[in-house]
Amino acid sequence: VLPIAISPSLWIAFRPRGDETVMLYSAHFEEDFSFSTKRIPREGRGWRSYVAGVAAEARAAGIRLHGWEGVLVSEIPVGAGLSSSAALEMAVLRVFAALAGEVWDAARMADIGRRAEHEWAGVQCGVMDQRIVAGARRGHALFLDTRSLRSQYVPFPDSARIVVLDTGARRALASSAYNRRREECRLAAKALGVETLRDARMETLLRRRESMESLLFRRARHVLTENARVRRAVAAMQAGDIRELGALFDESHASLRVDFEVSCASLDEAVSLARAQSGCLGARMTGAGFGGAAIALVEAAHAETFLHAMRAAFSKSERLSRAKAFLVFPEDGVSLISL
Repeated sequence: VLPIAISPSLWIAFRPRGDETVMLYSAHFEEDFSFSTKRIPREGRGWRSYVAGVAAEARAAGIRLHGWEGVLVSEIPVGAGLSSSAALEMAVLRVFAALAGEVWDAARMADIGRRAEHEWAGVQCGVMDQRIVAGARRGHALFLDTRSLRSQYVPFPDSARIVVLDTGARRALASSAYNRRREECRLAAKALGVETLRDARMETLLRRRESMESLLFRRARHVLTENARVRRAVAAMQAGDIRELGALFDESHASLRVDFEVSCASLDEAVSLARAQSGCLGARMTGAGFGGAAIALVEAAHAETFLHAMRAAFSKSERLSRAKAFLVFPEDGVSLISL
């Protein structure tokens, strides 16, 4: 995978307490949440479940929990596929780690966040979102092998910009087809006789096409071609070849739409409108799909013109009348600031 951490941020202003109580106020939801670190409650599927889940999984990982109180604010659109949940998980974990005097190890902390999402939010996600939030580097993407956890920072080309196209269509991951796609990939791997689809070869997949269920074939084809596109994208970024990178965005969206079937009418229209604008090199949906946001790769010299054009196009679209377009930059991951 090849994520970046984007400039919109989530913030927790906090101070330690002298007891075992955690008290957190969410400005977005206008809600309080408090609990004892000795008795962590299960809080359904809301934002509280991520906070409680991180606390529980941090304790299980051997981090000594201390009480604190704070206020949570966020610039990240919720439900847009822009990793707002991972940002919340890593921010909360950064607080617990700081109070415990723990050295911040991005790979270890990302795994704690992933377990919290699995066990407490009910989403069988990978580790990509948590890992990039935990350890991003400004101006770079992170080429991450999610099996070995080997990683490499890849400079993002100065000649290109990323524009987020938030369609305004929202989805809940746990209630979407996300977990079902994961199961379909498992079944496809089993049909190909491999542990996971990353172990399969395209030649084998093509030979098995007639014997495989059509749906499983398409799911496998998406994963195999997308893994190849990630490697090609790394090479394109290292070479500063933004046109090749843009073409890979386009290929990826087509595969996500046809083979993985996680796009939707709002995402497809946003991508189509973006590609029609001057300076756009390519566009694709981002996140788990079924709503949320797309991203466009744009020539740096055309970025502001592109933004204005997309906002005008959105205002004329009945489906995308609530959509927003905004420029983002590859930023550092979670950090701690003393006030």
